[in-house]
Amino acid sequence: MSTVTFEGVSKRYGEVVALDALDLVVREGEFVSLLGPSGSGKSTLLNLLAGLMDADAGTIRIGARDVTPLPPEARDIAMVFQNYALYPHLTVFENIAFPLEARKPRPDAATIRAKVEKVAGQLGVAPLLARYPKEISGGQQQRVALGRAMVRDPKVFLLDEPLSNLDARLRIRMRRDLKALHQALGSTIVYVTHDQAEAMTLSSRIAVFNHGKLQQYATPAEIYDRPANAFVANFVGDRETNFLDGALAEEAGALVFRSAFGAIPLGARSVATGAALRLAARPEAIAADRAAPATGKVVLTELAGADLFVTVRAADGTEVVLRADPRAAALAE
Repeated sequence: MSTVTFEGVSKRYGEVVALDALDLVVREGEFVSLLGPSGSGKSTLLNLLAGLMDADAGTIRIGARDVTPLPPEARDIAMVFQNYALYPHLTVFENIAFPLEARKPRPDAATIRAKVEKVAGQLGVAPLLARYPKEISGGQQQRVALGRAMVRDPKVFLLDEPLSNLDARLRIRMRRDLKALHQALGSTIVYVTHDQAEAMTLSSRIAVFNHGKLQQYATPAEIYDRPANAFVANFVGDRETNFLDGALAEEAGALVFRSAFGAIPLGARSVATGAALRLAARPEAIAADRAAPATGKVVLTELAGADLFVTVRAADGTEVVLRADPRAAALAE
């Protein structure tokens, strides 16, 4: 295990800034997800760390060692790709053993077998060692790809959207397995994803990127509850965040936020009343008050299993989405 450090790392493609003066530290044993939309810089960061491309500026360290000028094979990392990149003509055993077979000096056969069988046992693919990749499922192929990385005992694991090719149910199960594996190994893992649910469930910390810039780097709870800006607030979450324009006012000795939906009570804040502000609220933070005067009209309801999402429109056209109990059918009337 090792700490990974980026100091002022930048990468450009012509006029396009793929990564802009990045400062980031992944602590030893952390599971850090790089999260953002396509083109945000997260894959560029992973490729720079892997040595698959060169930085235009800055320094990358693994532990105390400056790896910026080093080729991939000298960085002591292991990478798991989106498509798994298994060798179709090799068995599962041979695929997992490949990094050891290619090592110089090559370990003896007994050592290789012992390491492969240990890793295969940890991943639950021991009964599959004699099969070929075409003879196993997508989830099993993903485990084999992880095993090929684990058998090297690298300082850092790099995972590039390894679950994106799996169906929804299997993806959820593999998220759980990945989290358990990280807890068992205690390895340093850098994980690229555009799926915020993966990042939230797996990570020690999340680095959110947009247009090559780091927007926020914090724990999943901090990212969700205290987003650094509107982009993070809107990107992280199952549903888009509601944004309301309004102003602060004091009414009956209490601080309220006045918007198209009336007065919303707030806790004490050191902000002058009358200041124009934008309020962000997730759907689960909004509730319908049947006893209050109507300030909007229900225009859409969406049943999503255990939740009912209700879109309410104010007189000026402003809309908010709230989450409700699906048994509260009266909301849809």
